[in-house]
Amino acid sequence: MVAMTQIRTTHVGSLPRTPELLEANQRRSTGDISQDEFLDILQDGVDKVVRRQVDLGLDIINEGEYGHVTSGAVDYGAWWNYIFSRFSGLTMTDTDRWANAEKVRSTPGNIRLTSFPDRRDRAAFSAAYEDPESGIFTGRAKVGNPKFTGEIGYIGGDQVAADARLLTHALSAADKSTSEGFIAAISPGSAARLTDEYYGDDAALVNACADALHHEYKAITDAGLTVQIDAPDLAEAWDQINPEPSVADYQAWIRIRIAAINRALAGLPKDQTRLHICWGSWHGPHTTDIPFADIIDEVLQAEVGGFSFEGASPRHAHEWRVWQDHELPENTLIYPGVVCHSTNVVEHPRTVADRILQFAEVVGPDRVVASTDCGLGGRLHEQIAWAKLESLVEGARIASRDLLG
Repeated sequence: MVAMTQIRTTHVGSLPRTPELLEANQRRSTGDISQDEFLDILQDGVDKVVRRQVDLGLDIINEGEYGHVTSGAVDYGAWWNYIFSRFSGLTMTDTDRWANAEKVRSTPGNIRLTSFPDRRDRAAFSAAYEDPESGIFTGRAKVGNPKFTGEIGYIGGDQVAADARLLTHALSAADKSTSEGFIAAISPGSAARLTDEYYGDDAALVNACADALHHEYKAITDAGLTVQIDAPDLAEAWDQINPEPSVADYQAWIRIRIAAINRALAGLPKDQTRLHICWGSWHGPHTTDIPFADIIDEVLQAEVGGFSFEGASPRHAHEWRVWQDHELPENTLIYPGVVCHSTNVVEHPRTVADRILQFAEVVGPDRVVASTDCGLGGRLHEQIAWAKLESLVEGARIASRDLLG
C-alpha cells in the first residue's frame, strides 16, 4: 500500500447529463440524428464532464455514465437498462419488470423479488408514496423491460470498447492516466432481476449472467481502467422481498450473488476492481432497509480491491461502526459515501471531513477513498450535485490536514 499524502476522492458513477446530451439522446430515439453526429456530441459531453471533475479536484473519475445511454431524454434507469443491448437471449416486452403491480410472494428458503409497488417500504408509508406533495422521488421512468428467453451470451464488445474509448480520450485530453479512471458495470445479480423464462433456476441464471459479464469487466480492466461493479441487489433487494425473509435465507441468497461476482472477476487484476453496495436510489423513508451488519460477512467474501457503500445517508450514516468489528481484507480499500445522494442539502466540508476521519480512525487513512453514497445523476439538480462534489473535495482536504498536520 502506497503511503498516504492526502485522502483521495471519487464518486459512484452517474453524473448529471448535459442539456446537449439529453437533447441528442432524445433525437437519437426518434431517428432525427445520425450516429456520427450523436457520437461527436457524446464524446464532447464526456470530455467536458471529465475536465470538470479534474478541475474540481476529484482524483478517481469516470465518464459520468454518459455512455450508458438509453432511449428517451432522461436516463434514470441507464445503470441497469444499458445491459439490455449487450446480452443475447433476451426478448423485449412492454412490461416494466420493476414497476408493474404484480405481487410475488416468497416462501422460506425460496426468495423471489416482487414488484416496486409491492415493496414493504411502500406498504408501510403508502399515504406518503401516493401523495405527490410528500417529497418522495423514485427517480425512474417506466420503460419496457426484456425477459430471458434463451441462453445468455455477451454481445456488447463494441459498446464496452466505445465506453473505454470515450473515457480514455477524455482522460488523455485532461492529462490524466487511465489508472485514475473507472467505469461502472452492472453486477450479475442485478442483471438477473429480469423475468426468467429459460433457466428456471436462480443460481444457474446468476452464473450465466456472470459468465457474460466477465467479458465486459475484462474489457474495462484491459483498457487500464477500474471496473466498479454496481450491486444494489446485495442490499436493496431485501426490501423487495415479500413477506420479509429470515436474515439467514437472505444471506444464503446474496451468497450466490457474491460467488457470481467472483466468478465474473476470475483472472482479472484485483486492484482494478471495486464493488458498490447501496440500499437504492429512491428518496423514501428506507425504514425497511437491511442493516449493513447483517450482510457484511457475505459482502467481504467478494474478491475485489475495494468496497463502496453508503456512509452519509440518514439511514446508514451510523454504520461506519461495522468496520470496528470486521477486518478489512489485506490490500483492500473502502470508498465510503461522505455526501448523500438522497437529500438536496449540501453537506458542509467540515461535516464531510469528520465523516472521513471516522472511517480513517478505524481502518487507517491510507485505506480510505472519500466518495458519494450513490450516483448523483438523475436524482439531484445539476447545481446541487456539483456543489456536493465540491464539498466532498474540500472535506477531504480538511481531513488530510487533520491527519497529516
